Amino acid sequence: MTTLDEQIAFVLEIDRLKHVVRQNPVGDGTRLENTAEHSWHLAMMATVLAEHADEPVDVATVVQMLLVHDLVEIDAGDTFVYLTMDTDGRAEQEMREQAAADRIFGLLPGEQGQRLRAVWDEFEAAETPEARFAKAVDRLAPMLLNKSAGGGSWKRHAIDPAQTHRLIDAQMTKGSTALTKYAHRLIDDAVLEGMYEPD
Repeated sequence: MTTLDEQIAFVLEIDRLKHVVRQNPVGDGTRLENTAEHSWHLAMMATVLAEHADEPVDVATVVQMLLVHDLVEIDAGDTFVYLTMDTDGRAEQEMREQAAADRIFGLLPGEQGQRLRAVWDEFEAAETPEARFAKAVDRLAPMLLNKSAGGGSWKRHAIDPAQTHRLIDAQMTKGSTALTKYAHRLIDDAVLEGMYEPD
């Protein structure tokens, strides 16, 4: 295969992301979002909200991270984030996603595949300002959609607000203080509007 053949094979493979259905609804609540839509939405959010990162970030790097971070769901599927809050759920998810990353990024020509895999690894490690901000945006998006849709997956899975507040603190605080505060207020408002049962 030529380099172009390998790149086209990768491009066609990632089209499958459009068929991975997520737990959260689109904003109007009429259907569930797919992962390709989620990735696009995050890339746009990062572009618009970059000024709220706690540290200066390279927006192009953040956008690239958000476009590749969920490609592994082609093989691993979408894991409901609340199921990964315990050690066993997280370990099982990580194992599936590592194997998926090996296969999917391995479709690309050597150096290009390694470069995109490194971007994915950087997001997962969450040790750079870009990765920490990308994680914060990734966590905020489903909250916005669930709130917009009147409760969405929170209601469907009987999630309580304390669980969501813990998730915010675990996954957003290192990337954006402003977005973290906003997310906490959003959940408090959702409780007042009857989208959760009060604690």
